[in-house]
Amino acid sequence: MAPPETDKDGFLLNLDDWSASVATELALTEGITLTNAHWEIIHALREFYSEFDLSPAMRPLTRYLKQTLGADKSTSIYLLTLFPGSPAKVAARIAGLPRPENCL
Repeated sequence: MAPPETDKDGFLLNLDDWSASVATELALTEGITLTNAHWEIIHALREFYSEFDLSPAMRPLTRYLKQTLGADKSTSIYLLTLFPGSPAKVAARIAGLPRPENCL
């Protein structure tokens, strides 16, 4: 099976192409091997997207994670350890969501 099409920044062109195996492949391009901690954030991101129809930037993401997963899993530092660089952008890419607004 051919990999799904992405834009120049690695975001899926068709959000319906996403699956767990696609997420694993996208993560590997970031040098990330997905663990249960990663999947917890990815699933929360996908829930956020289905609820609000947008990919959250860092602040709304951390607020949402605090409500859904608790304070210990919602800090910028925690997210940086899982998704180095720009956590909201990297996690959204792996979760098969569009680029969050205001993310460099």
